[in-house]
Amino acid sequence: MKQGFQSAVLWRKSTYSDGHGGECVEVAAIKKGLLVRDSKNPNGPVLGLNPAAARDFINYVRAGCR
Repeated sequence: MKQGFQSAVLWRKSTYSDGHGGECVEVAAIKKGLLVRDSKNPNGPVLGLNPAAARDFINYVRAGCR
């Protein structure tokens, strides 16, 4: 991905984030899938998921990460 892409997408933080340093991720929907990053390190590494992997990730999280 191009440098600076992180500022060009709309990042969404989990509604479970309490703002007190809890472990949270942010996600951004893009044409080719989903981006995931650590909300405490927004300039750090970003995980890119294709649509199938993004769907599996979301289902996993919704199921309580079991």
